[in-house]
Amino acid sequence: MSMTVIDPANLGFNPALLERIPVHIRTKYLDSGCLPHAALLIGRGQEIAYLSLQGDARPGEPLAQDAIFRIASMSKPITSVVFMQLVEEGKLALADPVHRIIPEWKNLGVFVSGGGTQPFMTRPTSQPMRMIDLLRHTSGLTYGFQERTPIDAAYRKQKLEAFAGPDLEEFIRILAGIPLQFDPGTSWNYSISTDILGAIIQRVENKPLDEVIAERITQPLGMVDTHFQIPASKIARVPDCYVFHPQDRMKPYDPGATTAWGRKPSQLSGGGGMVSTLADYHRFCRMLLDGGTLDGVRILGRKTLDMMLANHLPGGGDLTRHSTALFSEAENAGAGFGLGFATTIDSAATGVPGSNGDFYWGGMFSTAFFVDPAEDIIMIFMTQLMPSSTYPIRREIKTMLYAAVE
Repeated sequence: MSMTVIDPANLGFNPALLERIPVHIRTKYLDSGCLPHAALLIGRGQEIAYLSLQGDARPGEPLAQDAIFRIASMSKPITSVVFMQLVEEGKLALADPVHRIIPEWKNLGVFVSGGGTQPFMTRPTSQPMRMIDLLRHTSGLTYGFQERTPIDAAYRKQKLEAFAGPDLEEFIRILAGIPLQFDPGTSWNYSISTDILGAIIQRVENKPLDEVIAERITQPLGMVDTHFQIPASKIARVPDCYVFHPQDRMKPYDPGATTAWGRKPSQLSGGGGMVSTLADYHRFCRMLLDGGTLDGVRILGRKTLDMMLANHLPGGGDLTRHSTALFSEAENAGAGFGLGFATTIDSAATGVPGSNGDFYWGGMFSTAFFVDPAEDIIMIFMTQLMPSSTYPIRREIKTMLYAAVE
């Protein structure tokens, strides 16, 4: 999908200051071997003000506009929007207990002790897990890669987050035997909650999650390169993916030519399993910026989207107050959390220029996006290095971008 770039000066940017961003990326991250490549799209309204492609997708192959990136947790907003479509249709409600759709979980307990070679000891939850808890990560679920608690360890033992992990029905069955980390609705913990949303969507719609997302999001929006499984005809467009190494900076993780995303996943991970392109994800962000519509196609009601973008952390406040996670795609200060996105509730507290009400998320391979309704700005950044916490590049890009706003 070809992308047309408009003169940034006509869209309210200082072109010379925008040009500093790719220079910074190249000199600090690409020339030093810290990142393999970098793609940056900056939009204003429905137009593209800036597009930069640097580095090699694979050795000797310059990164192209149509590169297909593993977007990991940038899948979460897509799955969350589908869930909210079902809410709009009266099929689900935010206040519904999760056990309405997953009766196997009706008697889930909260961790007290045990784990490893000892059986878990639990107590009853003080309140049931509700659908809103899955959307805002207050469910009591976790991620095994946080490596902090016996519950995290149990997830790792069961390989719950593996690309070739259990399918969503088996996922639910296994989790029925693992306690929650805390009472639902009382804390925020980055987790597999969005994967459970995907399992609920499958059950409600009685069809696989990938088919539901295709019918409700990617096909209506013309996101032609957003998939759970990359078709064989598109594998040549997949960049190599790396993992950080303290001495060598980057170690190969998933070569593009033989990418695992070219195989049918056993687990359709609505929380982290998708791939996409700059152009496709820009279409998704344009829909969000325009109140739930794109090119005359309504995906979500304007007021539904307003509710998704509000801060839903219990009692208000930011993640410094509520988060128990060791890692997430958000900095804690000034960040609230909506229904599928982080949202800025105190721009000054973040220490980065921006606007109250901008919303964002990222993925573990260092991809990121944000949308700023106050300034009509969209930013999408793509590269392929795990973990996303390795470098502060996303904060740096946002800071430099706002410096260029006239």
